Amino acid sequence: MKFFKLARKIRTEEDGAVTVDWVVLTAAVVGLGAAALTLVRGKTEILTGKIGAYLEKAEVNGSTGSTGTGSTGSGS
Repeated sequence: MKFFKLARKIRTEEDGAVTVDWVVLTAAVVGLGAAALTLVRGKTEILTGKIGAYLEKAEVNGSTGSTGTGSTGSGS
């Protein structure tokens, strides 16, 4: 008899079910985030390689940031 009373009590209480729902939803969100990260990671590695190749080919001139006017003061 105690078993049936316990089974009926478990079936009518919803606290555990709500907890399980939250755990499942949280796991789904984490899983989707990991999947998105995997997709983005592959594309950013390709883009990083392209940027690195472009920068290796770029030439650096001897300029130190001057504006081309020849003056380093107030411009007068």
